Amino acid sequence: MTRALIAVSAASNRSKAGQDPATWLPPAAGYRCQYVTDWAADETRWGLTVDTTERDALAGQLSRCPDTPVTVTLAR
Repeated sequence: MTRALIAVSAASNRSKAGQDPATWLPPAAGYRCQYVTDWAADETRWGLTVDTTERDALAGQLSRCPDTPVTVTLAR
C-alpha cells in the first residue's frame, strides 16, 4: 500500500502539531481507523519506537477497527 500525505485545513494541522495517537485523533471519527492503521504501519515500516502510552492508545483504537487491515511494507 502506498501512503501519501493528506491535505487538511491549517486549523486541523495546528491542532495535531507533533502529537501521536495517544493525545490526538482526527476529528472525523470515520477517518480514525485509517489514521491509526497508517500510523501503526509507518511506525513498523521504519522501526520507530513506540512508548507504552502510544502503544495502548493504538491498541485501543485498533480494537475498534476489526475489519481494517494493517499492511506494512518494510523499509529496505
